[in-house]
Amino acid sequence: MERLTRKIDSFLVAWKASEDKYPLIVKGARQIGKTKAIEYFANNNYKSVVEINFALQKQYRSVFDDGFEVDTILKNISLINPDFIFLPGDTLVFFDEIQDCINCATSLKSFKLDGRYDVICSGSLMGINYNEIESNSVGYKEDYEMHSLDFEEFLWAKGYRTEQIESIYEKMISVTPLSTVEYDVMIENFREYMVLGGMPEVVFTFIKQKNYSRTLRIQKQLLLDYEEDITKYAQGLDKGKILDIYRKIPVFLGKENKKFQISKIRSGARNREYIGTVDWLNNAGIVNVCCCMTTPELPLKGNYNPDNYKIYFRDTGLLIGSLDEESQVDLRHNKNFNTYKGAIYENVVADMLVKQGYPIYFYRNEKGTVEMDFFVRDAGSLIPVEVKAGDASTPSLNSLITKEQYPDIKYGIKLANKNIGFNGKFFTFPYFLTFMLKRFLSDERHEYLLENQ
Repeated sequence: MERLTRKIDSFLVAWKASEDKYPLIVKGARQIGKTKAIEYFANNNYKSVVEINFALQKQYRSVFDDGFEVDTILKNISLINPDFIFLPGDTLVFFDEIQDCINCATSLKSFKLDGRYDVICSGSLMGINYNEIESNSVGYKEDYEMHSLDFEEFLWAKGYRTEQIESIYEKMISVTPLSTVEYDVMIENFREYMVLGGMPEVVFTFIKQKNYSRTLRIQKQLLLDYEEDITKYAQGLDKGKILDIYRKIPVFLGKENKKFQISKIRSGARNREYIGTVDWLNNAGIVNVCCCMTTPELPLKGNYNPDNYKIYFRDTGLLIGSLDEESQVDLRHNKNFNTYKGAIYENVVADMLVKQGYPIYFYRNEKGTVEMDFFVRDAGSLIPVEVKAGDASTPSLNSLITKEQYPDIKYGIKLANKNIGFNGKFFTFPYFLTFMLKRFLSDERHEYLLENQ
């Protein structure tokens, strides 16, 4: 295996084929495979590729100093490297690490209006002042946010074909239980994914070696690399406070309610002292912030308490890497994922929902009698999603579905170590099918199932 197949591969091919394409900005957390994916696409689709990395090749930062006309920019690039070839209609200009050259964003309008050359920019969310890039290129670029590998991409890496995955989806949409072989094989793949996460280097090493050797070391190094990047890129904020939060995430996830509390980070810590720090980690692509809904009703956006939230690692492999050594051995060898109070299941489900484009919210009423892990929606209803580490009862899920005070909720979803099913009130799916949830909810066939119960 030379490389990992990624979902961005097909997106980039479609982008190139579109008649009225805009310069593209591919953004995402560090070390998730942005550069390799763009390079692969470029080398397979263009006669000429002009690749500039503003972090490693600082001399190119000055190519915009004489203005933003395309010919002026290309002249300056050619002065620095006369070997570059610019073929109208068959050249991709790839500006990498644009967080180190914000002026690059201003040039995108000129490239769009000129139209002779395709342009892709890439940058780390951790280093990008995206508001500045947005103001410099508004209306003249397209965005694509990339993530670490989702579970489907992990299955591709293991050699599964699209038709094999499709056959499982057909079982899901028809609410047909998976066979024993299908279920056992997929749950084993999912356990591997929970331990590894989706960082490309970790997955590639595992697939290549066919075991976990060195994967933990890579995960721990990634955690350290992120810490180093925090100290490098967190401008205007107290870097020590950001590191405080980053390092305490596993502690709060290990608690029963998993609520993140600034006051528990260190003695005397107050919310006002940490303003912006959680947002920075979220915007940098390191964590997923899950806010508590004020009331479980539509619309989701605006209906939440920004001071009541949970924090999950954006990639579950980083959560695993942050645990103590005994926990990691337990997970890898004994597959005992229930010991961490459901945090690993919640973390991986949160990650899978975000990778489908869902914002994430939870709910807990003041008395603590009704609580729900996540909410999604279809065209007309709010859908509670309960994540069960074991197979406990679901009183909150039943309450939200049946009580008249929640009119936006018509049915729910339970994710557990159980086969596919529907009892008239909620669908039950094994955890590993979460990556297909958005497709399931937008499929008209699931509405037919609800109407014909």
